[in-house]
Amino acid sequence: MPKKTFKEKVLGVVRKIPKGKVLTYKEVAQKAGNEKASRAVGNFMKSNYDKTVPCHRVIRSDGKTGDYNRGGQPAKIALLKKEGAIK
Repeated sequence: MPKKTFKEKVLGVVRKIPKGKVLTYKEVAQKAGNEKASRAVGNFMKSNYDKTVPCHRVIRSDGKTGDYNRGGQPAKIALLKKEGAIK
């Protein structure tokens, strides 16, 4: 069985984030096996167009939502509110 790339691990972690929950880029990096790669996680999320990967559930460590490649920050905030992750 081929070894998974870091990106594949990241996408796997993000796919498991349930509705109503969020993880930070750093937490995703840690769960994927490289705690210092939060910037790489952000780049993966920025270039993600696979709707099976809920990249809107990944936020910044300071609690701000960050940007979203499918409609910008307002769309990300609306999705997180709809799912009950933020008020």
